[in-house]
This record gives sequence, C-alpha cells and structure tokens, in this order.
Amino acid sequence: MRKTLFSLAVVTAALLAGIAHSADKKTIGVSIPAADHGWTSGVVFHAERVAKLLMAEHPDLTVIVKTSPDAASQANAVQDLATQGMDALVILPSDPDPLVNAIKEVKDKGTFVALVDRAPSTNDDSVRDIYIAGNNPALGEVAGKYIKETTPDAQVVVIRGLPIPIDQQRQDGFDKGIAGSNVKVLDRQFGNWNRDDAFKVMQDYLTKYPKIDVVWCQDDDMAVGVLQAIEQAKRTDIKYVVAGAGSKDMVKKVMDGDKMIPVDVLYPPAMVGTAMELTAASLYDQVPVRGTYILDATLVTKDNAKDFYFPDSPF
Repeated sequence: MRKTLFSLAVVTAALLAGIAHSADKKTIGVSIPAADHGWTSGVVFHAERVAKLLMAEHPDLTVIVKTSPDAASQANAVQDLATQGMDALVILPSDPDPLVNAIKEVKDKGTFVALVDRAPSTNDDSVRDIYIAGNNPALGEVAGKYIKETTPDAQVVVIRGLPIPIDQQRQDGFDKGIAGSNVKVLDRQFGNWNRDDAFKVMQDYLTKYPKIDVVWCQDDDMAVGVLQAIEQAKRTDIKYVVAGAGSKDMVKKVMDGDKMIPVDVLYPPAMVGTAMELTAASLYDQVPVRGTYILDATLVTKDNAKDFYFPDSPF
C-alpha cells in the first residue's frame, strides 16, 4: 500500500510539475515583410537568427517568425499568430497604416507589442508598448559630416531613395551635415533604393558632369549599381561613395580598405533582433522596457567594421 501511495504521489507531483511548466510556456510572434530586397532579406535573417538564440536561452519559449509579401497578407499573418496564443508580438510592418487595426486588435487583448522601423503616420502610441527604429535624419547627417570633414570642397551627386518621409528626413540630415562647408551638390535624383535604378541614375550623372568628387546614396543596394556604373565608364575622378545600411558586402569593402567605399553608415536590419531581445526581457525579467528606442547611425570604419560584419547574412 505504501509503495502504491508513493507511486501515486510521484505521478501526481510529476503531473503538477508538468502543469506548472505548461503554464510557464511563452510565445513570441514575429511578423515581418518577405525578403523582397537586400535590407528586408537581412531583416528575415536576423529575425530567424535571434529566434534561435532566444529559444536556446529560454527552453519554455516558442518564437514564431512569419514573413508576408504585402500589408494584406501581413494582416492575415498577425491574426493567425493571435490565434496561437501569443504573449507578445514583434512586428515590422510592410506598410504601417493599413496594419494599424490588426495590430490594435492584438494590443487590445493585452498582448505586448513591439513595433519596428515603420510607425503609422498618425504616430499612435496606443498600438505598441515599445518602438525600435533606425535614425533616418542621422543617417544623412553622418554621411554629410564625413564628406565635409574628408573632402570639404567636394562636388557631390546625390541618389535619393523614394519620395516618402524617411527619404526627406535623410536628405534634410545630409544638408545639415554639409552645412558651413564648400561642398557643392550638383544634382539629386531618386534611385528608388534599387541597384538597377541607381545604375541608370549614375550613368546619367556621369554623362552630365565631367567632374564628380563624391557620390552619396541612401542605401547600400544602390551603391552596388553606382559602383558598376563608375567602373563601366572607367571614370577615375570620383574619390569615393558613401552609402548606408550596413550590408555585409559594403562592410567587407570597408574592412578590406576599399578606397571607393571607405565608410558606411549603419541602418541595421538587425534592429528586429533588438526588438525581440527587449520583448523577451520584458516577458522574463520584468524589466521596464516600454518606450522609444532610436538606434545610432554609426559610422562604420575600418577600425570597427568587424563588429557589424555578418558573413552568413544574405545582406
């Protein structure tokens, strides 16, 4: 009888432990755009990388990463994640305004929400607990200051991104960075954050301007097209190109001392990982993480490039 009672006690204790463990299980849903260009492919890479790290650190944690090609698909993905009993949602919206209602539905259920990179135009704080983003004005300002300090009399051509607010923020920052110098901007055209479009814009610049000292383009993908156009035209007057994002190819050029890419300005796709880490800290450590986190637009140089080099990343 004692053996039977002892066996029952062991089984009961095990069941209770199992119930307690089950109650401790947590789920973080991560909703991000599909890898439709270089930067978003980096977002996917870092989301999946950090998901593995967090689940290894917390055996009772499940991190579900879902990618979506557009806002409508992403709204469905968020609803699907909600049915799986999320404790937290980390979302980088493909287009934030059409996704406000889907995010708000999740938030209204008491789910912790981390919004990454792209905020709604209304800047409605009620849809998120934390907001993590890169510093768009600083991305332009850091590039401008580098050119002003390195080549104070430079004749510069600018390749902008798309005609949207963050492009203007970067452009305004650049103008602030070169203020007070003899740097002259010869032209500004949109390259749509696309290497092929930037290639065509650079070809146009090379035809129009017999002397160009420096090229500033807002994105590392565009820098690839710019470098191809310069090489194809065999132009030797251009001293260097300054771009931004922190792609592995550009960071590697900086590491290797490439004269055409002496620096890069960071706008890291790894910011999604920062959001995931902060979200996990809120769930497990009960530390106060609510608020806005704007990441530095770090100037990547030969001295620090190794800190930002991810050779396994697609971007």
